[in-house]
Amino acid sequence: MDGLLTLENIIIALGSIGAFLTIVAFGMPMLGSNNLRSRLKTVAARREELSAAARKKFANQPSTLRQQTSQSYVTYLVDKLKLINPADSVAIKNKLAQAGMRSEAHLYTYTFFRFVAPILFALLTAVYLFLLAKVEMGPSGKLIYSFGAAVIGFFLPQIIIKNKIQNRQKEIQKIFPDALDLMVICVEAGLSMEAAFHRVAGELQNRGPELTEELGLTTAELAFLPDRRQALMNLSERTDLPAMKSLVTALAQAEKYGTPVSVSLRVLSQEQRDERMSKAEQKAGALPAQLTVPMIVFFLPVLFIILIGPAVIKVMDTF
Repeated sequence: MDGLLTLENIIIALGSIGAFLTIVAFGMPMLGSNNLRSRLKTVAARREELSAAARKKFANQPSTLRQQTSQSYVTYLVDKLKLINPADSVAIKNKLAQAGMRSEAHLYTYTFFRFVAPILFALLTAVYLFLLAKVEMGPSGKLIYSFGAAVIGFFLPQIIIKNKIQNRQKEIQKIFPDALDLMVICVEAGLSMEAAFHRVAGELQNRGPELTEELGLTTAELAFLPDRRQALMNLSERTDLPAMKSLVTALAQAEKYGTPVSVSLRVLSQEQRDERMSKAEQKAGALPAQLTVPMIVFFLPVLFIILIGPAVIKVMDTF
């Protein structure tokens, strides 16, 4: 045993181990090259598969020539009659953006229907009253009804857009506290504002598509606009929600003065949850007053029938 632990044997053993490690160090990249090559081939095949699927989807889409032609007619008519006022177009675009309609085609379509709807409603009402309906009404009364239909047609596009804005704001407000919580987690984990918006949008794309869309647009604007504050202000204008305005103000102040973003977001998240709880308590408190009329109308008559009905039947049997 002592003869094996000589200096010569120790040097030979260490040299052998070093030679083995050198061979392994030079051989590992060669062994891993095939794996890297296979991964690259897999990525290229997946890219080609997605490209083929996109081409197939585009080929299977129906022709939009009729839609493009109708849209061109609408654009030509609106431009020919000069229905869009440049002074009001910005406000109209903001309203349409709040409803989720951001393209130029939406502006032309909305302006076109605001012009056509009163004429169409008035003509249909006049044709019905003067030609089709057999009603005992003078010409002046029929003209008044036709004028009323024209007024309804004038305000109907505005009512539809306002309803879409309110529904969209409700959907954004419903998911907004959860988005703030996720944003707090992302910021505390070290993500930047753009990365946090992108991550939150990816997590909420199934539960809140409206908020996901807005956060995605804000992420793109933060990356391309020279003024980051303008991108945040655009988010506030597109949603027109007090909660979103508070978020934009907190983010802008944090970026300007260097204050911690996570603290502001956490405070905003707690405020939103408290506000949602107060609204739920308010609805619960108003529930007894709202149930008073249905109880009087539906419950009390049945209760009186059950209590007094047998006595009335016995009295009728005695006679």
